[in-house]
Amino acid sequence: MKLSQIAKIIDHTNIDPKAKAKDIKKTCKEAIKYAFRGVCVNPQWVRLAKQELKDTDIKVVVLVDPPMGQSSHSERMKICRKAKKDGADEIDIVMNIVDLKYERYDKILKDLKEICKILPTKVIIGSGYLTDEEIKKASWLVKKAGAICVKTATQKDPLEHRELEEKARHLKLMIEGAPGLLIKAAGKIRTLKDLRKMVQAGADIVGTSSGVQIMREAIKKQR
Repeated sequence: MKLSQIAKIIDHTNIDPKAKAKDIKKTCKEAIKYAFRGVCVNPQWVRLAKQELKDTDIKVVVLVDPPMGQSSHSERMKICRKAKKDGADEIDIVMNIVDLKYERYDKILKDLKEICKILPTKVIIGSGYLTDEEIKKASWLVKKAGAICVKTATQKDPLEHRELEEKARHLKLMIEGAPGLLIKAAGKIRTLKDLRKMVQAGADIVGTSSGVQIMREAIKKQR
């Protein structure tokens, strides 16, 4: 993969709850330097990220309702609408994983369909909590809701502590459940080798806080 191709699949991520304004600014500067696809931040940092990324084509992505997606529908809508007002370009929102486990599919669809109307939406299904059949069902629901992408995990997903081979297997199940939908892999993707493994498994987008390290590694290899 060319350097530009690698950069354009990375959502450079800073969702550290202890992050300060200077940390978000640093993340945005890194994204500009390497021309990443996007910058993913918590809702309180959307406005700042938008300011830092003005006059670029780098997307501001807002993470909503980790780790289990259990806030009320009205609260989720409120967060997403404010994020749009603050300048977000995309939403990364967690599906209500408990509702999925209890097969409350109509409730999930109602929630996600309305959110997807606010901004282009990537839905996190928390694949580490799910069986293979639940991964496929969740991915199908994401597609039916009108989202642009289905995403593996948040920082609290038990999958984050498993081997990347398991994550790669989950990506293939997601593709099977939602053919034609974009697929985003996230969590513990720290090296160029990790990124390539995710892409080979079918990922279109990779969320990582290690984007700088990955790009430095890629640059070094191309010298």
